[in-house]
This record gives sequence, C-alpha cells and structure tokens, in this order.
Amino acid sequence: MTEKELLQMFLRRDERALSAAEAQYGKLCSTMAYRILGDRQDAEECANDVLMKLWNAIPPAEPRSLTAFVSRITRNLALDRLSALRTAKRGGGELAAALDELSPYLTSDEDLESHLDKIALQEAVERFLRSLPKEHRNVFLSRYYSMQPIAEIAAAHGSTVGRVKMILRRTKEKMRTFLKEEGFL
Repeated sequence: MTEKELLQMFLRRDERALSAAEAQYGKLCSTMAYRILGDRQDAEECANDVLMKLWNAIPPAEPRSLTAFVSRITRNLALDRLSALRTAKRGGGELAAALDELSPYLTSDEDLESHLDKIALQEAVERFLRSLPKEHRNVFLSRYYSMQPIAEIAAAHGSTVGRVKMILRRTKEKMRTFLKEEGFL
C-alpha cells in the first residue's frame, strides 16, 4: 500500500488504516523508540501510542510525507516517555506536576521571546539541511534525528564507517559556520 493510499484511509476515518499503518510502520516505530528508550517493552508501548496519536492527528493534519510524520511522532513520544521515566526515578514527578499547574501563571514576555528564538533556530536548521546534498542530509538525519548507529547508516548507504564519520564531521562544521552567519552562535 502506498503512503498516499494509507493517508486517504486515515482522512476517510477508515479503521483499517490503523492495522495498515502498523504493518507498514510498526518496525520503524519500534526500532526508533528502542534506540531512544533502550527497553523493548517501553518501545512497543510507544509504537502503539504512535498509532493512536496518528489516528487523532489525521485529519486535520494532512502530511506530505506520512513516513516523516510517523517518525516525528515516534521520536517525540519516545523522548517524552524517556523524560517521564527519568522524572519518575527522581521522585515520581510531583514537582513536574506542580510546576505544570503553575505554568499558566508564570509566563512572561521573556518566555515568548525564547520560544520565538527556538522557532527561528529551527527554521534556520531546516534551511541548512535543505541546502545539503541529499546523501549528506540523509546521513545527518539518520544519525541525529533517527539516532541510528554509524555502522547501520554506513550499511544502509553502501558506504564505509569512516566515510559516514567524515560526512557527519564536515556537515556539523558547515552547520556551525551557517549558524554563525545567521547570528545564532
């Protein structure tokens, strides 16, 4: 089944879209979540949560790339779960819950400015990534977005570990220069 067909199923609210998405993206979600969480059971729970989040997000969202959309949801859910697990280890999360309750009363213009700075930085990084050759962009995103091991990236690109390391090093240096020129560093 193509991404477009699957997306249309979600847009029509066809419940078969969930099983089709699980078949098509289940391994991707589990693998990505496992790389972040380091625990198979947590990764499987996260992968199941992705399906529910996907169902709730489409519609109204109509992503251009369903694979990228699923990857982003997986990554964000896994990072949230990791944060929650770490918080639970430090006392059950009561401090975090209390601060969440207070947050509407603690917002300020500085928070808004910080948020806008983050958005501007994100847009600059996206422009930088679009300027890269496709292979370099894919290697960079595989490592720093999908958190794949370097050896796995090399195998996927039919390359050597040394070449992948060189691409990553040079891309990071180019990004640093780009962000300096844009005024972020």
